[in-house]
Amino acid sequence: MTNNQLTDSGHLRHFLTIEGLKRPLLTEIMDRAEQFSSITNRQVKKVPLLRGKTIMNLFFENSTRTRTTFELAAKRLSADVMNLNISTSATSKGESLLDTLHNLEAMHTDMFVVRHSQSGAAEFIAQHVAPHVSVINAGDGCHAHPTQAMLDMFTIRRHKQHFPDLRVAIIGDILHSRVARSQIQALSTLGVGEIRVIGPKTLLPSDCQTLGVHVYHDIDEGLRDVDVIITLRLQNERMQGALLPSAREYFQCFGLTEEKLQLAKPDAIVMHPGPINRGVEIASTVADGPQSVILEQVTHGIAIRMAVMSMALGSQSELAEGSTP
Repeated sequence: MTNNQLTDSGHLRHFLTIEGLKRPLLTEIMDRAEQFSSITNRQVKKVPLLRGKTIMNLFFENSTRTRTTFELAAKRLSADVMNLNISTSATSKGESLLDTLHNLEAMHTDMFVVRHSQSGAAEFIAQHVAPHVSVINAGDGCHAHPTQAMLDMFTIRRHKQHFPDLRVAIIGDILHSRVARSQIQALSTLGVGEIRVIGPKTLLPSDCQTLGVHVYHDIDEGLRDVDVIITLRLQNERMQGALLPSAREYFQCFGLTEEKLQLAKPDAIVMHPGPINRGVEIASTVADGPQSVILEQVTHGIAIRMAVMSMALGSQSELAEGSTP
């Protein structure tokens, strides 16, 4: 499916996963986001790039940051945005997902932004939409969350510049995290020097090392001399059975505290895709501390999603004529 994300000319049509995409395309997304990031400083925070386009947010799973930033991104591109309330939609009355999609297509929708609890849902939708419709994966099950990964890469680039020189550590529930999978794929594609994953054995995939990462079960060893630390939320809603003794014990062993942060490089940055469970995966003093870039990630999420949407729906001729900021 990854090849079907691109048009015959190599431009982005859908954005479903990082897997299979090449470094130049990921770099193009970040470069485009760099252009859009200046819009927040304008009095009028809009560009006319997607004027006349209709974007439908289909969130079958709860979200605050992701849905809001997608909506803001679309509006700043001057698109018309609709948020489908799944709990009151026809799908809750027995209508099939495909029937719902085809009805929405009949309203001349140009893009679906899809968040779903089932892995592969966005890909399924992309396989069945009309040729003129683009699909953006806003998170599907334990599979992928490509725009989150790209906003994380953009945040890292803003602070660290050169990916090959970096040592990045991802701490926590790798097993159930779609964000972690997309992050590892993006970091690998961008040529990061070393990727470390840190966590208990019960929260790491059995084939973790095949992903090209170094595995650590001791947080002190894993954090030593790293440049970037990404902490992950425990995905309790996706866990089957008790994989941890308690949240308190998890924090003692794998929670990021000021003391543990000192093991990393002095200029290391701390990231978290949210939502944050303070006192479980990260201490408040670290989340709110000077090395934290967590709120920057949220801000950069708007620019990255503007970039992806404009690349999927915009044309190169519009860009050449100066429709971008």
